[in-house]
Amino acid sequence: MALYKVEICGVNTAKLPLLSSEEKEVLFKKIKQGDHAAREEYIRGNLRLVLSIIQRFSGNNENVDDLFQIGCIGLMKAIDNFDTEQGVKFSTYAVPMIIGEIRRYLRDNNAIRVSRSIRDVAYKAIYAKEILLKELNRDPTIAEIAERTGLST
Repeated sequence: MALYKVEICGVNTAKLPLLSSEEKEVLFKKIKQGDHAAREEYIRGNLRLVLSIIQRFSGNNENVDDLFQIGCIGLMKAIDNFDTEQGVKFSTYAVPMIIGEIRRYLRDNNAIRVSRSIRDVAYKAIYAKEILLKELNRDPTIAEIAERTGLST
């Protein structure tokens, strides 16, 4: 990543620190004792993790700075809720938290909001249409799809 010196939200990615496992352990003990400076250092030490995750969402036509900021919120939530007693690496816990935060942002900031129940009905209808198309060798009618899904027309 040192070859690609990118600045996102005022953060030069080439200058992000890398924390060793020992440094992470020490910092996390300080964080649990309420040390805000240790929390800030731990966040800076894990920003590369956020950057690697937002690359997955690069095709969404979303502002990279926005995704980075949302990813950082997910990172902070992961730090606040991580339990060292569970015996898993922080990144194993943090990655799903960061992805979840970004997905929630993308879902909630969509121009058109479709409720989950309507999406469920749509998926049932699509599935029923595909099955009926194979069974009938023609496009099914709306009534046939409704009958197959148990929904009214």
